[in-house]
Amino acid sequence: MEKKLIIFTDSGDTIIDEGTEIRDGNGIVIHAELIPGAGEVLQALYNEGYRIAMVADGEEQSFTNVYLENKLGHCFMTRTISELVGIQKPAREMFEDAMEKNGLKEEDKQRIVMIGNNVRKDIAGANRFGITSILIDWSPRYNMVPANQDEVADYIIHTPDELPGLLKKLNDSLES
Repeated sequence: MEKKLIIFTDSGDTIIDEGTEIRDGNGIVIHAELIPGAGEVLQALYNEGYRIAMVADGEEQSFTNVYLENKLGHCFMTRTISELVGIQKPAREMFEDAMEKNGLKEEDKQRIVMIGNNVRKDIAGANRFGITSILIDWSPRYNMVPANQDEVADYIIHTPDELPGLLKKLNDSLES
């Protein structure tokens, strides 16, 4: 049974460990490992009936390679990728594209969460767009200190295994 809550998620340092990326001569990622626990969590959320949409900055071929290698591409109902949209997060066009691809309307925004690792792109973008923001502060690669109110996450988790409990709580509140 499909859950009421809809998940938009970033990829790099949210599911994939950017520190393990190997790129070809054109800068396309040809190998990357998952953040510990992220693959199991993504698969479990998919199995539980959550609609999951990738909303990520990067090249389409990089994401295809990584999710084929890690056998998780099937978990995403749609993929909104900056290379294809022509602009990066925090631009609202990225979130609009994901909503359009998922047949979502303005009133569905209350059901959407955006999970990401970057307060300037993922969190600010989600907050300005009017959807719930969840920061995963697992990676040391980005500054996690908000520079302004737009960059303050609604929720903060430290590892992927904290996500299912939070999402269950948010989904339960929508269903009651």
